[in-house]
Amino acid sequence: MGAMLLLATGAARADTHAPWPSDWSNWNDPALWVTVGNPGNAGELSGPAVGGYGPDRICGAVGYTFNMGKFEVTAGQYTAFLNAVAANDTYGLYNTWMDTSVTPGWYGCNINRSGSSGSYTYSVASDWANRPVNWVSWGDAARFANWLTKGQPTGAQNGSTTEDGSYYLNGAIGDAELLAVTRKTVAQGGRYYIPTEDEWYKAAYHKNDGVTGNYYYYPTGNNDMPGRDMSDPDPGNNANYSGYPWLSPPIDSGIYYTTIAGEFQLSDSPYGTFDQGGNVWEWNEFILYEFYRGWRGSSFYHNASSMYAADGNDGYYPSGEFFYVGFRVSEVPEPASMALLALGGTALMVRRRRRK
Repeated sequence: MGAMLLLATGAARADTHAPWPSDWSNWNDPALWVTVGNPGNAGELSGPAVGGYGPDRICGAVGYTFNMGKFEVTAGQYTAFLNAVAANDTYGLYNTWMDTSVTPGWYGCNINRSGSSGSYTYSVASDWANRPVNWVSWGDAARFANWLTKGQPTGAQNGSTTEDGSYYLNGAIGDAELLAVTRKTVAQGGRYYIPTEDEWYKAAYHKNDGVTGNYYYYPTGNNDMPGRDMSDPDPGNNANYSGYPWLSPPIDSGIYYTTIAGEFQLSDSPYGTFDQGGNVWEWNEFILYEFYRGWRGSSFYHNASSMYAADGNDGYYPSGEFFYVGFRVSEVPEPASMALLALGGTALMVRRRRRK
């Protein structure tokens, strides 16, 4: 109940951001998603061969329509997850470094844990609830996706809550085990996922101009490097990455490091996602160098020279947890559900295209 109240409180903020859902815990709300169509589009080369970073790979070609989370998974949403399944946190979904009062200076997302094993409860302050969660591993993100796929149940971490769904984890926590995990198809019971690298790349960079291979260099619908302008309204093409002075308010106070979801309300991708170029790096499913899971984007902690755009990717061991890494989720719904969502998004798509 506490997490639900915090989520509701955050939604009442002043309109200094992209429109938020009325209930962040309702994952059936179209306001949490954008539809990424144009199935069968061509990809483009990303990597050192085009001046970037990571392995060379053709990225962005997706042969199906899917939904992408409009925002990064927030601390409030993750707190609701913890309260549902982590009373006895069997697989370490909570990292104590999330709590800024326990580990000050390590850029936590201010999720607090109370009680003892078997009766843990979790809370997050309302002014942090709609900022991205961090200190999460690839395995944590997969368990979150399973929990969504299972309908957000309450109970111990097992096959009915976190260990099966879109991924069969069955207690996997080591790097080799997590690298062996693959997504299930919709026919096999999958629905919510950690994005593939192609899903992530297409939602961030593709120009949303039909079945083409046309891409922007940055995930703000632009080929010029984003700025860091906190003006309201957002003048467009901005992101939260490191620089001086720190973004203000209130990052220079030392209280916050990440911006709220959709802070840069006119800096969305052509499909309508926010913060794919800043705030926190985001996990994806790709396996690079045979032992890392991928991440893409950038973070508040990394400066412009480290801001890997469309030509670069990175990653780490899938059990790794960092203050500058979070995630978002994708959804591949049943065909009938997708048709309804596509109809609901038509007006938004037309309005966005006119604006750009």
